[in-house]
Amino acid sequence: MSKSVKIFWAVAGIVLVAGLGSIFVNIGIGWFGNLNKPSQFVPNWAIPVIWTIIYILAGVVLINLIKNEKLSRNLRILFIINGTLNVLWCLVFFALKQTQLGNIIIVINAYFACYLIYALQKTNKLYAAILTIYPIWVCIASTLNTCLWILN
Repeated sequence: MSKSVKIFWAVAGIVLVAGLGSIFVNIGIGWFGNLNKPSQFVPNWAIPVIWTIIYILAGVVLINLIKNEKLSRNLRILFIINGTLNVLWCLVFFALKQTQLGNIIIVINAYFACYLIYALQKTNKLYAAILTIYPIWVCIASTLNTCLWILN
């Protein structure tokens, strides 16, 4: 498979994850708006901005890994696991309105996000640094999810 085709599939995968996540979020956004939230909750406008930045950075990293022939099978699997967990969390938390199960999924997602950065730094420290926002955000989101679960 050529690099161009690999890049196409990597970008298509990111768009699919972002698109499915957005669909599930939109299904439950009214419910989410009515939840009791902690006083230090992230402003609603910041969440899609942060996810957009994460998806763009993931695309940049993936494209560069493919161009430099550094996207190992292990990294590819970790990106797929993380994307799947992101979509699954959006489905469970927003569409199914299950804060407790969502909490379990997002904690697992946080583990795999950290593991992705750990594995990525073995290949390229700069790419790992660029994508470090991802596990940081998932850890923050898991804390917020826990608060929503407790408060509701």
